[in-house]
Amino acid sequence: MKIITKGGVILLLILFSITGCRTAGPGATPGSVEEAEEMLAKQQKKRAKEAKKEQKKAYKHFWSLQSKEAKKSIKKNKRRNKRMARARKRGEY
Repeated sequence: MKIITKGGVILLLILFSITGCRTAGPGATPGSVEEAEEMLAKQQKKRAKEAKKEQKKAYKHFWSLQSKEAKKSIKKNKRRNKRMARARKRGEY
């Protein structure tokens, strides 16, 4: 290899190692407790929204894999289990 190629590779490695070791700046850390709580609340809300979206996607995927007869059976059993749970709660069962 030529010296220029070796030098270019070394410069790229140095560049990647410098950018990879960067620490968080002062803008990333909150200044007060209220700001920290706000940031945590926003992050938690965002995670909850993403989890809900994934749950909805999984639900749709599950139903797309079922046959028509299986869908009917699952819905029927779900309704039956709901009725039985209500009856158990009232003490009828």
